[in-house]
Amino acid sequence: MSFSVVIPTFRRAETLFPVLDALAAQLEPPEFEVVVVDDGSGDDTLPRLRSYRPPYPFRFFSQENAGPATARNRGVREARGAVVVFLGDDTVPEPPLLSIHARTHAEKRPQPVAVLGYTTWPLGLRVSPFLHHINEYGLQFGYGLIRDPEEVPFNFFYTSNVSLPRDLLLEVGLFDTSFPHAAWEDIEVAYRLMQRGLRMVYRPSAVARHHHDITFASFRRRQEKAGEAAAIFYRKHPELGDFLAVPLARTPAPRETLANRFFSMWASLAERSEIPGTRWAVDRVLKEDYLRGLRRGLAEDGGSIPRNVTP
Repeated sequence: MSFSVVIPTFRRAETLFPVLDALAAQLEPPEFEVVVVDDGSGDDTLPRLRSYRPPYPFRFFSQENAGPATARNRGVREARGAVVVFLGDDTVPEPPLLSIHARTHAEKRPQPVAVLGYTTWPLGLRVSPFLHHINEYGLQFGYGLIRDPEEVPFNFFYTSNVSLPRDLLLEVGLFDTSFPHAAWEDIEVAYRLMQRGLRMVYRPSAVARHHHDITFASFRRRQEKAGEAAAIFYRKHPELGDFLAVPLARTPAPRETLANRFFSMWASLAERSEIPGTRWAVDRVLKEDYLRGLRRGLAEDGGSIPRNVTP
């Protein structure tokens, strides 16, 4: 069984090339190639890709900036392996990663399977309570919420470190490119995949290290964008309204009060230290950020978003 590692990239050469170098250091990997799609970076990414000479089969492509979903779709179409492994351009794989994905796919199963690895923070980084919380409890990722590693729900399909059969991905129509931000497009394709019989398993020993600077303020902005994208998800799959918190978004938005500002300030303290109540405050503030974006998305689309998929 051959594998294609697909990596979309946009202006992250400083982390992309450590990802590519780490793929050259894999232990007992399967037969694999690497396909990089530059999403119109417009910096030195392309010149550096042209001069890069790894020991494994390597191809790269370039497109006008259109977002990670379009870039992943190009990578899947260009891939030659039977299994596609998605990595981020800032998720550096540990040496056993590819071998663990390969061994899991080689297990006999009655249905096709996606293999979810574990994406965590770099060694040596001080992981604040805030960073730990968003990685483990469902805001950025949610690994601490996985109850059964042999039966993982569709909403844990994270393209920072996941693999699945290429043919099945092509069959369902690839990633939906109508999502405006890098949010929900991976979960939406996983929903369609599982309706076609895909199952997902979790292998936490397949580790990738996430080299991405995240602050409480930047993550709040991300949550609003995720809310906007959730409105598109809802128009395509209205049966997921409760999962996406659409009923909550249809209630009146709370007025800005002194208490709200206090919760925001209290939540931000989780960037520095573990203080009682800060993680609860983080959840409250980020939930309201998400709902703010969702309300805006529902109001702006006016129900006009088509439910067809346009990869």
